[in-house]
Amino acid sequence: RTFLLAITIYSGWILATLFHTSIPTPLLIIAGGWLVAWHGSFQHEAIHGHPFYNREYNFLLACIPLSVFLPYQIYRHQHIDHHSVPTLTDPYEDPESFYITQKAWEDASSLKKSWLRVNNTLAGRLILGPALVLWTFFASEFRKMAAGDYKYWRAWAGHIALCIAMFLYLHAFCELSIIKYLLCFMYPGLSLTLLRSYAEHRPAASFGAQSVIVESEPIFELLYLGNNFHYLHHASPELAWYELRENYKEQRTKILETNDEYLFNGYREIARRHLFWMKDHPIHPDHTIDKENKSH
Repeated sequence: RTFLLAITIYSGWILATLFHTSIPTPLLIIAGGWLVAWHGSFQHEAIHGHPFYNREYNFLLACIPLSVFLPYQIYRHQHIDHHSVPTLTDPYEDPESFYITQKAWEDASSLKKSWLRVNNTLAGRLILGPALVLWTFFASEFRKMAAGDYKYWRAWAGHIALCIAMFLYLHAFCELSIIKYLLCFMYPGLSLTLLRSYAEHRPAASFGAQSVIVESEPIFELLYLGNNFHYLHHASPELAWYELRENYKEQRTKILETNDEYLFNGYREIARRHLFWMKDHPIHPDHTIDKENKSH
């Protein structure tokens, strides 16, 4: 089923790019964003060993850079690290954390503080979040290279080659400009991905309570390939996307006890509660000045 899903995603992407001139721009943004976000969900499955047991086969199937900005190998390494950290959301430990330390907050400009506050609302995360993710990611990669850390140079070299090949296809076969692709495919795709991750984790005393359950609408469950059952994914990362719902139904009571009822009744509930209101402060509660002084 995961292999057929990959074929469906790539086929849809090819059709959307080939016939982009026949698709009204609002519909192209919806279709392009869906396909890029869906592909990101598929890449997540490939990282966790689906559809093949062989890692190289999964790499070959998942490495096509529909999202443009993120090399698959870097995503894979960072996501594996994300699963191995003892404290999810910790800005020092978790490579997928959106939180910062109080020192970083105090060193930030007023503009950056405003940007971070807005980014902690759902509307801000969807509209400005992709730009913040791109800036943060590329700034981090440039800093590493400037410091002499070339750990991922092979991943970047392969990724750039694949991007060039993809852009040549878009230009030669589709007459689709890079700018239009970035605006109608990449940016809305990243925005949809950030909808999934917005409430995915929270700082909490117990490990189980750090990951959410979103009893999602079927369309989002399909888009995110069951990652709305995020506590269950962290508890059993080997489960394929099509196994998560049944496992959740069988263990629902136990799961909600373990994750301290960190539950939303769909993404519409998240929007009602946090569309224009921060879900929490950008400073991680374990990295306030007082707590860091005590730890030292």
